[in-house]
Amino acid sequence: MTLNCARCRAPGAALMSFSYEDKAVWLDDILEVVQPYGYILCADHADRMIPPQGWTLSDRRTVTRLFAPVHVA
Repeated sequence: MTLNCARCRAPGAALMSFSYEDKAVWLDDILEVVQPYGYILCADHADRMIPPQGWTLSDRRTVTRLFAPVHVA
């Protein structure tokens, strides 16, 4: 079964979940067992994820990305 990005329908690469109470967002690997919570994101959307102001983002994916996002000042 192929899981697609909730934003663009590209093949899924990460699971995004969040907690309003903790003001936290997590990016995790997609497991073979589909979790009943969170949103599937493609690699592009996961790599560009920016949490709301005042929230934290924890990227807990174990896959090594070949290219890291470039931030130019």
